[in-house]
Parts: sequence; C-alpha cells; structure tokens
Amino acid sequence: MEVFTLKKEAMLYEKLNDALNCHVCNRKCIISNGKTGFCKMRENDNGILYSKNYASASSIAVDPIEKKPLFHFYPGSLSLSLGSIGCNFRCAYCQNWAISQTYLDEVGIRNILPEKAIRLTQENHCKSISWTYNEPTMWFEYTYDSAKLAQKKDLKTVYVTNGYMSDETLDLIAPYLDAANVDLKSMSDKFYQELCQARVEPVLENIRTMHEKGIHIEITNLVIPGHNDSEEDLKSLVEFVADVDIGIPLHFTRFYPHYKMNKLSPTPVETLEKAQKMAMDAGIKYVYVGNVPGSNGENTNCPECKELLIERDGFHIVNNKLKKDKCPECGAKIDIVI
Repeated sequence: MEVFTLKKEAMLYEKLNDALNCHVCNRKCIISNGKTGFCKMRENDNGILYSKNYASASSIAVDPIEKKPLFHFYPGSLSLSLGSIGCNFRCAYCQNWAISQTYLDEVGIRNILPEKAIRLTQENHCKSISWTYNEPTMWFEYTYDSAKLAQKKDLKTVYVTNGYMSDETLDLIAPYLDAANVDLKSMSDKFYQELCQARVEPVLENIRTMHEKGIHIEITNLVIPGHNDSEEDLKSLVEFVADVDIGIPLHFTRFYPHYKMNKLSPTPVETLEKAQKMAMDAGIKYVYVGNVPGSNGENTNCPECKELLIERDGFHIVNNKLKKDKCPECGAKIDIVI
C-alpha cells in the first residue's frame, strides 16, 4: 500500500503581518513561515496554514466503547478507534508519547480518508467512531469531515480529549459530536503548567460548554501519587464535577509508572477508593475506579437503591440488568445513552 502525506488547508487561522495565528486550540500559536505550531502538525507554508496529518492514521482498532472509557454511552457496543500524530500537551507521564510527542515522518502511518473510515466503521459493526490515542483536535479537519459523514450514516462520534480545544473548534464540531471523555488531569494550574505545559481553566470551560451543548460527557482523572492525590486536590475536582452535573460519570484511574515519570510508584488502591467515596458523598451518581484488575470499581450501580445494574470485567460487560434506561428493582431513571 502506497503511503503519502496528505496536507490540507487548516480551517481555523488568521493571517498576521509576517505569520499565521492558529485557532484550533487554546495555545493560539503564532507560526512563522516554514515553521509548525506546538503540536508539530500545523505548518505555515508561504502564508497558508496546513494540517500536515490529514487522514494520516498511526493507530486503528475496533474497541469496546468501555475502553474510551465511556460506561454510559451505548454500553457493550463497539467503536472504530483512530489515532494520528501530535498533541498540544507535553505530559511527562504520557502513555502514548510515541505518537503524541513525535513528528509525522518518525512513525508508520496509514492513509484512511474519511469515506474509508466510515466504511470500516460499518463493516466492523461498530456503533460509533472514536478519535483517540492522541489528541483528536490535532487532526481537527479530518475528524470534522469524518464526523459529518458519520452523522449521515447514523453512526455516533466520540472524542477522547484533553479538552484544550478553542471555542471556535468546539462550536464547529459540537453539532457532529455525540460523546467525549475528557481527561481532567487536576484542578491545579501548577500541575498543568509543570507536568503538561498547559493551563487548567480552558479545560474546565470546555467541560461546561460541552455539557451545555448536549454532548454526552464522562470525565477521567488519572490519580498520580504526590502530584494530584491530596485531599484538597480530589475535593476540588469532585466539587467541580458535581457543580456541572451530578449525573456525569467520573472515572478515577490508577497511575502506573511511564515515560518521564517511570520512577514513581503506582497509585495505592486506597487512594482511589477514598476519591470514589468522596465523590459519592458529594452526590455524584456514577463514580468508577479504573486500572485495578479484579476490582468491582467499574460496575454500575443504581444511585437510588444500589442494585447492581451493569457488571464489567475489564472492558467487557458480563451482565446488564437495565430495563431500557431504568433500574429493574426500583424504577429509577439511569443517566445513560442506549
């Protein structure tokens, strides 16, 4: 199969005197001629901003939707999952650094045009298509074109995102985006600056906006020992989520040593359980503990009567007792898309 790099003019930028101002994310990079933005995927070529990785897929898989993780969005369904190259963060603990922190010519890619991506989604009997593995807004034009095609074919669309897209980007994609798992790394701007080279406030604003626009949201917080696991850190995050909507599923995930933070210890399970209890005490209805094999922290229980509704083993559903979107025991309506 012949592989080539397909450049496409970017959708969101403005021309300055001697440079271009990219508007795809909250970095708003000013890019001189011949240079790329922070993400390495958007290039100023003689006064035109190009997306360098349009349709360039580094990763493709058919995943359970639970792997995103999305537990309340068509549970038990499959999602065609696509990733590319590049990121607008520099997380020191990134699990996908080999594709997020590199250049296009350093990684093997496949060309998958939007039409082919939609066809693969249908052929593999997937309910949805997900852009994941690297930050989806780093190939925004591709995800936008694909999402519009997906909607026409009655396929659902998913972003697994750090939530750092610009207002303009979110406004454009929102009509074609059904669900998102947002990685809320911390409520501390110091954490974002030191470990991700970013800021927290745009992420918080985008979570609020996604919810207001009717996009199904689930939030993941990777709990890292000594960095975002204090009672103050966890309490602040829990209060934020509860303030947006107590029906938003919240996933506390166990950290394992990786990338530039490979000397740390894994998150103690007790810390995750403490965070889960704190969130439930704050009224959040659905709180999960992930990356803990053998735990029951990924099961869904009725927030009213505590009946076990969905039993999971890893990314797979063992038993689903839901009657449409209601608890079979007490009749309570469950916040779930089915």
